[in-house]
Amino acid sequence: MQQDFLLIRKMKNGDEAAMEVFVRRYYARILQYCSYHCADRAWAEDLAQETFERFFRKLAAYKHQGKSLNYLYTIARNLCIDWERKRRDAAVENPEEWGWTSEESEKRGGTREHGMPDETCRREEKLLIEEALGKLSPEQREIVILYYFQDFSLRETAGILGIGLPLVKYRMKKAKERLRELLGEGV
Repeated sequence: MQQDFLLIRKMKNGDEAAMEVFVRRYYARILQYCSYHCADRAWAEDLAQETFERFFRKLAAYKHQGKSLNYLYTIARNLCIDWERKRRDAAVENPEEWGWTSEESEKRGGTREHGMPDETCRREEKLLIEEALGKLSPEQREIVILYYFQDFSLRETAGILGIGLPLVKYRMKKAKERLRELLGEGV
């Protein structure tokens, strides 16, 4: 993107207004991405902010070679992986702080009843989808999030993840099979 190239040049010269434009341009997408990995909104916001902080810390060495958004996703992905690892390790010591209690887990798996308001149905569907995503392997979940929720092509997804297109297609196929298994044939 030519606009990003110019913005990055200005940012490297210390233009704070350019930094603000850059953050405004991509913050919502990075926050949304982090939210798919982290259900807690405050943690997702922290991860999104840390993504931009790391980008700006390494800005002097950054070489613009395409979409800077892909680079932001790579940073966010690494931060989300680290966050998940820390959460998992901490959950072993204190499960109530990081995870669902057994009572909350039962509520999440509830069935849809007729007469529920649309918003309630949507929230319940979102919880079911999030739960199904959580049952995918991390590699499959990452591809599903980038492709379906962040609207990247399979080729762009391969670039962000640093893997080959055939592997992305294979993982997507396996993810779809698993989601059909978990959510039913409508997937």
